[in-house]
Amino acid sequence: MVTDCANCPLRKREAYDTLNNEDIAFMRRFKVGELKVDPGTTLLMEGSNSPQLFTVLKGMGLRYKLLPNGRRQVVNFALPGGFLGLQAGVMGEMKHSVEATTPMVLCVFDRAELWNLFKTEPERAFDLTWLSAMDEHFLGEALASVGQMSAIERMCWGLLRFYTRCDDLGLTDGDHCPFPFRQQDLADALGLSLVHTNKTLMKLRDKQILSLEDGMLGLHDREKMEELAMIEIDRPARRPLI
Repeated sequence: MVTDCANCPLRKREAYDTLNNEDIAFMRRFKVGELKVDPGTTLLMEGSNSPQLFTVLKGMGLRYKLLPNGRRQVVNFALPGGFLGLQAGVMGEMKHSVEATTPMVLCVFDRAELWNLFKTEPERAFDLTWLSAMDEHFLGEALASVGQMSAIERMCWGLLRFYTRCDDLGLTDGDHCPFPFRQQDLADALGLSLVHTNKTLMKLRDKQILSLEDGMLGLHDREKMEELAMIEIDRPARRPLI
């Protein structure tokens, strides 16, 4: 069954804006259905002109770019609440790919209606602009971490950011949260080799700062992680949700 926008489980989280009845009515019109995909499914492909836009309702995935020689850069992790496909909607084609890591459920929107959203729903259009600005802000932080941080500092920044986002979504259990990605995915996201990633995780585990095993991330010394990350992790009071 398709989830009614009025009963969206994500909107029950304090991290997201509330909607009035008019907003809910618009979202019901804008949403054309839901899509369930298996792990490994390519949702959006770099260079493609996708007719659909998505919001992640459940599950996790990867956003990444491939170089001509086959090397990969993970741009970000796709988590519930993430909006996917805006590049194709605005620029005509995707500039990166998106792949499901776990089983995912996605709210589906017709890309052809994007311009009507900007013409008739200025508040929702501002929400999309806010989401784009936050993506730009995140990429600035990520570039600073790759260019200026040591491997340990980079690891703490990336995993602390991931945990904080999971906490906002209600996916944490104490100081643990799911991390269904491979070490290679983490290495690609942080600009490290797989060997360096493994050694860095072992050092952090031995110092009892964090652990990453069996698909679970554990934060054992958050204060130390925040000190090593060197960047304050932004937690907006409310996030828009399309």
